[in-house]
Amino acid sequence: MTPNILFALLTFCFVSTITPGPNNLMVMASGANFGYRRTLPHMLGIAGGFSVMTLLVGIGLIQIFDLVPLSHRILTVLSVTYLLWLAWKIANAAPPASGGEEEGKPLSFVQAALFQWVNPKAWTMSLTAITVYASDRSFAAIALVALMFALVCLPCVSVWTVLGQQMRRVLTNPRRLRAFNWTMAGLLVASLVPVAFN
Repeated sequence: MTPNILFALLTFCFVSTITPGPNNLMVMASGANFGYRRTLPHMLGIAGGFSVMTLLVGIGLIQIFDLVPLSHRILTVLSVTYLLWLAWKIANAAPPASGGEEEGKPLSFVQAALFQWVNPKAWTMSLTAITVYASDRSFAAIALVALMFALVCLPCVSVWTVLGQQMRRVLTNPRRLRAFNWTMAGLLVASLVPVAFN
């Protein structure tokens, strides 16, 4: 891979990872509800889970979509359905208890890693990166794409988590927190529109 293509790949990884999507909106909501430290396993799960997913998609799963195009549509429908349910859960998240301990808990490392498999934006990013930057489908090229995502993902989701944590100061009122959670849920649903109607 030439330096120009590597730079283009790094730029693609950064832009696709930093822009709003289910992962970023979820860690922002988690940062607001639970703080940065408690959201850290969620962030690590996104970075690790998405990199592993990209590697597995590149070395074999992409061939299933090539052979059976309907399988991609079925995955999209299941993913959108799951994310709509998740948006409902975010919208109806309980406000922090009066004793200072939050009700509920953020996603764990494993939950966040597994979430990548039903995240339509993650699938789109992974398939696009493999198709464009690892078109020969060699293991080295696929591994490089996965590595670039691993390096870029954690700093990007951290920005969103910190933003959510900073908003926590404003969200001390349960009504404001509920409005924030409903807004995050609405944005999560809105992020599905390009995927659902593609």
